[in-house]
Formats: sequence, structure tokens, C-alpha cells
Amino acid sequence: MTVCSETLDTLSESLEELPDFLPDLSEHFDVEYNGEVLTLRVDESHTYVVNRQTPNQQLWLSSPISGPKRYDFVEGHWIYSHDNSNFIDLLESELSGLLSFELELNTLRHSLLPYS
Repeated sequence: MTVCSETLDTLSESLEELPDFLPDLSEHFDVEYNGEVLTLRVDESHTYVVNRQTPNQQLWLSSPISGPKRYDFVEGHWIYSHDNSNFIDLLESELSGLLSFELELNTLRHSLLPYS
């Protein structure tokens, strides 16, 4: 399994579990993942799309808040080269604001492990 696939698999699982811990969230939150593209809807007005670009070892994010970004896997982290922002940090920050609670995607910190 590639680092792109593993990151999206883990992200999908983490996001799908959120309504189990926050029952009020289920009517405002929807996650779809088909193995290639992850779509996250927060309310009806905020849609995130994450595509994996396995040949380039990139994740492409379309955010309703910060716009499009292409993340490279650099030294164990998903980094946007234009501003050195971290993919997981950005998602945590934006989703925390939209959901009105502090979201921590700790399970995704696995990206610190080396991949070939």
C-alpha cells in the first residue's frame, strides 16, 4: 500500500468515526471514499475533496476555505510547497472551526513513519 492510499484510508476511517462520538454531528457531516477520492461534506455549504496522486506521491486538496493545494510527502509529512503548511494541521484547523470543537486527527500522525 502506498503512503497516499494509507493516508486517505486512515483519514476516511477517522472522519467516519466522528459521528459515533458526537451524535449531533451525523446530520451535518458526510464522508464518502471510493479508494481514490475522499469527499467530506460539512453542512451543505462546505465540501472538501481529497484526491490521491500516487505516481507523484501527492495529495490534492480542494478546500471550501483555503482553496486548492497539492501536498508532497516530505520527510514523513504532507507539505504544501508554496507555504510549507501541513495537510493534517490545515484539516484540523479548518474542521475545528466549522464544527465548533477542537478536532485532533492524531491517528494520522502515522505519516512520521518512513515509506519507500
